[in-house]
Amino acid sequence: MKLYYVPQSGHAHRAHLFLSLLGVEHELIHVDLSKQEHKTADFLAMNRFGQVPVLDDDGVIVADSTAILVYVARKYQRTDWMPDSLVEATQVQRWLSVASGQLMYGPCAARLINLVGAPYRPEEVIARAHALLNILEAELSERDWLVAGRPTIADVALYSYIARAPEGNVDLVPFPAVNAWLARMEALPGFAPFVKTPIGLCAVA
Repeated sequence: MKLYYVPQSGHAHRAHLFLSLLGVEHELIHVDLSKQEHKTADFLAMNRFGQVPVLDDDGVIVADSTAILVYVARKYQRTDWMPDSLVEATQVQRWLSVASGQLMYGPCAARLINLVGAPYRPEEVIARAHALLNILEAELSERDWLVAGRPTIADVALYSYIARAPEGNVDLVPFPAVNAWLARMEALPGFAPFVKTPIGLCAVA
């Protein structure tokens, strides 16, 4: 497998993280956004949206990070990570939707302001981040994992941008259950760290 990615992208990291957790051998191919490599004809042939990550599984092309999570779980029949029971599968899908919605326009957007100067309003996206963290704190105060009493792709989908939320000036200190969940994720066999950037609350003094 080849994974086209950008090291600073949480979307790319969640795909890399899941492949690593499953022990799936894969080649990381860095896409240089500054050189517009994501807009070349070859890349657009894989993903017309011009976005990373993209997975190339011996000619089977899968674009979109959450789609990659589902594909890899299904390919390797990992029902521990992607449940096949109706209720648990629906619960996982709920969190995948959160990853594409509240997470994207909360912690992710707040980080992008400091990372690339994205034109979001800090007060709005940070407020959304806090709203999501309050929900996660309540959920994770009752259980160790988001679904099924074990780690699933729901946890993988949310991890990266929650872990790096302080880079977007989103303080994680008031959320002990969320921090405990992050630590559990990082203790999983095969865990692949997400690159740290000295911005926001993580800026070097």
